[in-house]
Amino acid sequence: MTTTNAYLDSLVNKTGSSAATTTKSASSGTIDQAGFLKLLTTQLQTQDPTQPVDNTQMVAQMAQFSSVAGISEMNVSLKAMASDIAAARFGDASGWIGRAALIQSSVAGALSNGAYAGSITLPAEAQDVTLTLVDGNGQTVYAKDLGARQAGAVDWSWDGKDASGNAVAGPLQLVVGATGTGGTSLDVTNATWTEVQSVQSPASGSTTLVTPLGSFAPSQVLQLG
Repeated sequence: MTTTNAYLDSLVNKTGSSAATTTKSASSGTIDQAGFLKLLTTQLQTQDPTQPVDNTQMVAQMAQFSSVAGISEMNVSLKAMASDIAAARFGDASGWIGRAALIQSSVAGALSNGAYAGSITLPAEAQDVTLTLVDGNGQTVYAKDLGARQAGAVDWSWDGKDASGNAVAGPLQLVVGATGTGGTSLDVTNATWTEVQSVQSPASGSTTLVTPLGSFAPSQVLQLG
């Protein structure tokens, strides 16, 4: 009895030039979904009803036909679901626009009111903590001694105005000094407040928050103001 592959090859030869491309693909061991469906449909249309291929093979082919059709419908459904999820994700993140977000960073940018603010995380108790803000020219524009602090978060803020009352433009570099109770320097973690200006959420990518300090993933936001 003719095997399924041999039978399909004979059908390809009968279809002429219109199936030349499919024949080439089959000979190389690969075939796309459209080619498979064309071959299977042609087989069902041209086989002799009085001498069909083996019943087992016929059932298997029908099952393959059903599976391919089901996979096609599932792909369409998954694409629609992905589109809906992306839209919902964008809708959730778009509510962050205009809000302040605390981001781990050693660079500070002015908020809408011109002020600068952030948080310093101490790994242990400190007998003295100092904060210095430096502009792009390396000049100190603000300095403050925060004194002794317990381990944990130490919040700070500055109105963003110099001694003459003029607004200081950012971004500014944070320089934090922290001395532990044993006299050794502590490694601190800096975070600064910035405002979310816009949200990017491509269908085939991750949601990104655009801020004056750069772009960040929502998971990088430590706190939302």
